Amino acid sequence: MMKRRHTARLTRNRGFTKNQQDKQKFEHSIWQPVQKESRFLSLFTVVTFPNGGCAGASGDNGTCMTARECSSRGGSANGYCANGFGLCCIFMTSCGSSTSENGTYFVNAGYPSPYDGIGSCELTIIKSHPEVCQIRLDFNRFTIAGPEPMNNVCNQDQFMVSGGNPVPAICGVNQGNHMYIDAGIGTTNPVKLTFVTSGNSLERIWKVKVTQIPCNTIYKADEGCLQYYTGVSGQLRSFNYDPASGLQLSNQDYGICVRTERNFCGIQYTACPDPVNNRSRAFTLSGNSNTPVNSMIGSGAGPNNCANDWLLVPCAANVGRLQPAQALCTDRICGGTFSADLSMQSATVLSTVKPFRLWFHTDGVEAPVDVGNRGFCLNYIQQPCTNNVI
Repeated sequence: MMKRRHTARLTRNRGFTKNQQDKQKFEHSIWQPVQKESRFLSLFTVVTFPNGGCAGASGDNGTCMTARECSSRGGSANGYCANGFGLCCIFMTSCGSSTSENGTYFVNAGYPSPYDGIGSCELTIIKSHPEVCQIRLDFNRFTIAGPEPMNNVCNQDQFMVSGGNPVPAICGVNQGNHMYIDAGIGTTNPVKLTFVTSGNSLERIWKVKVTQIPCNTIYKADEGCLQYYTGVSGQLRSFNYDPASGLQLSNQDYGICVRTERNFCGIQYTACPDPVNNRSRAFTLSGNSNTPVNSMIGSGAGPNNCANDWLLVPCAANVGRLQPAQALCTDRICGGTFSADLSMQSATVLSTVKPFRLWFHTDGVEAPVDVGNRGFCLNYIQQPCTNNVI
């Protein structure tokens, strides 16, 4: 008797347990249980992202990285990146420092306030990697004293580059211009940027972006190009060009290159519009530009030749004129009018010599023959290989 009652009790208990299990299965099918383990692990999830370029809140370009990495490398956080997981780290430095950070900004003492003082401000650039071949300098801000007005020599303020390819000293206003510097082979040859300021009181300001370019990139400049432009069309200017008050700098000697885009076989150059002067000074390299000066062409001595200051455009011809024989090609152009012919009328000049490369040269003497020359500003547009002109 006792045995049967015990058995019944066990049966009832088993039935109750089964009902509870069914109920739990039903509830679990509707409400997914909270997994304590996954909650615990989510607190320690590691988010990784590449150290790529980013745009800071200030508009400056930086590198996306963690707060700790940015701080340890001497940068400053300037907005978020990587969907909020990273910080846009800006590297900005001034006088007497060195950097190996790609995208560093070299600024005057007290920036963004102007600097009014005399002395030397130097930045040493160290390669971030042995495979870096070039350094590009972008002059986001660049206002220092201009050249003296007699021979246009930078004898008060200067910007100089040492340690790479020969670079002429420049001065004046060069915002928006750039340079490519040969970084050499290996890691033991740093490049130095130096601003020297002296003389009269002036509100000087500079902000130079330093970009390190690896050897195997498609945006590396061709060898021998101090300036390098890409794109089907664009604008190129001599240093310190300004139609109102800029003066052509003396002692310049450098190459200006335009990358030949695919399926383009020629390039046309025209003088930029000049909204300031009654007669355009967008191309004034020699002569007294206070009066109208015709174009001058060719090398050698003579009243209409370019023996001292010139812009070399390989085998240049005015659009609409037949291309000359190679032996008769116009190369140097100077004077006060941009044309491949002796003329007082500015023209569109075509060159089909590849790669597209100009060469700018000035000597160290201007007065008394050359007065008030501004240098040059040219718009270019590449011409497709199917163009009948080519």
